[in-house]
Amino acid sequence: MENKNKLYIGTGGEKQFMELSRANRHGLIAGATGTGKTVTLQILAEGFAEQGVPVFMADVKGDLSGMSQPGEPKDFLFKRAKQIGLDDYDFKPSPVVFWDVFGQQGHPVRSTISEMGPLLLSRLLELNETQEGVLFIAFEVADDQGLLLLDLDDLRSMLMFIGENSKSIGLEYGNVSSASVGAIQRRLLKLRTQGADQFFGEPALKLSDLMRTTYEGRGFVNILAADRLIETPQVYGTVLLWLLSELFEELPEVGDPDKPKIVFFFDEAHLLFDDAPKALIERIAQVVRLIRSKGVGVFFVTQNPLDVPDEVLGQLGNRVQHALRAYTPRDAKAVRTAAQTFRQNPDLDTETVITQLGVGEALTSLLDPDGVPGIVQRTLIRPPCSRLGPADDDERADTIKRSPVAGIYDEEIDRESAHEILTRRADETARDAEKADAEAAAEKQRKKEERSSKSGRKSNRQGVGEAFAKSVVRTIGSQLGRAILRGILGSLSRK
Repeated sequence: MENKNKLYIGTGGEKQFMELSRANRHGLIAGATGTGKTVTLQILAEGFAEQGVPVFMADVKGDLSGMSQPGEPKDFLFKRAKQIGLDDYDFKPSPVVFWDVFGQQGHPVRSTISEMGPLLLSRLLELNETQEGVLFIAFEVADDQGLLLLDLDDLRSMLMFIGENSKSIGLEYGNVSSASVGAIQRRLLKLRTQGADQFFGEPALKLSDLMRTTYEGRGFVNILAADRLIETPQVYGTVLLWLLSELFEELPEVGDPDKPKIVFFFDEAHLLFDDAPKALIERIAQVVRLIRSKGVGVFFVTQNPLDVPDEVLGQLGNRVQHALRAYTPRDAKAVRTAAQTFRQNPDLDTETVITQLGVGEALTSLLDPDGVPGIVQRTLIRPPCSRLGPADDDERADTIKRSPVAGIYDEEIDRESAHEILTRRADETARDAEKADAEAAAEKQRKKEERSSKSGRKSNRQGVGEAFAKSVVRTIGSQLGRAILRGILGSLSRK
């Protein structure tokens, strides 16, 4: 029932279609657990893919992996298709590419520290203004000295370098306090314990690989395995926000195209906004507002409309609201809020109906060709053509093997960058210091031996070898020596 301009969502009082030309005006899929949000997400992704629009989504529960497989004939699916008049209902898979930050359930997703940039990193690390300034200095010094910041080791080494050289750096770039450097290092350590070290590195993901289509013109559905990633919300938010920011920075302005260049689904959106600093929410709102002119549609999927800040919620033109439960005062407020955001239908008590919707039912309000919200309708959502439920391990492995990006990202590359260069500099400085100490000690010993020889007395002073050994011990005990050992251990840990 698809045509070249619309996506069929379902049927209520009348058939509900989403205009492709208005899909970049973003959307919201909301509803309590078990009300059918995942199926709505699935049928939207299928519809976009069929129309040649690539999709990116995070698979929080693992259920969406079944999109790579054809659906299985089941009575309730045929029943729903008959109810809504879907006469040409059939089963087929969507073209899928699996991704995974941890590289276990899909192709690895990586970005470099440089690509993430100091602004987004400082927001994600919740740095104060002073700490943010120090982070910017670290990036500036790295740029000026030609030091690549690719992974967390690079950034940590760079921070240590500017901390140890704070006096000279401060004269040119501004004050660098050891307290600020330490605070940033602690936050980076926390990010590392959450698994971010696997996200930062090379080869970095190319956005063009998320925007592929098949030879038949169908868009690929990019599914990010997030069942493990969701346990570390900070890293989850980092990945999704970076992708949005990169799309915003790299794609050209296109206005309102006939169809989106790519559609981006934020599942479990509350995890993105919970306890987020105001500056981060402002950044998200800005990107969402401006990215539509790049031809990107963003859909937030969450349990409660109140999970999405007002400055973001007001930009979501296409709405699919599944059932909400009014068990608590906050729930009741959410029901009222959801009801008030719709263009009212005189034949429908929206606030009451929201609490009465069955599984697979929703209130829909979709933008018309002129961008005007449609009157809210009670809608039976169409059944998906791909499998409901997850793919098994063999099916996933086969999909990964046949992927258009197979072999591009699977092996990590560790080229020389800031960490290696700074470690080598420290090693060279240490060797020069050791050599100078040894030469000075040898010269001193030679002179003593000469004096002893002239006086006819045997020296009981230490020999050259002993002096050199003690010099090394003293160097290791010094701050420079400790930096050398850290560099050596850091290098060993990266092999």
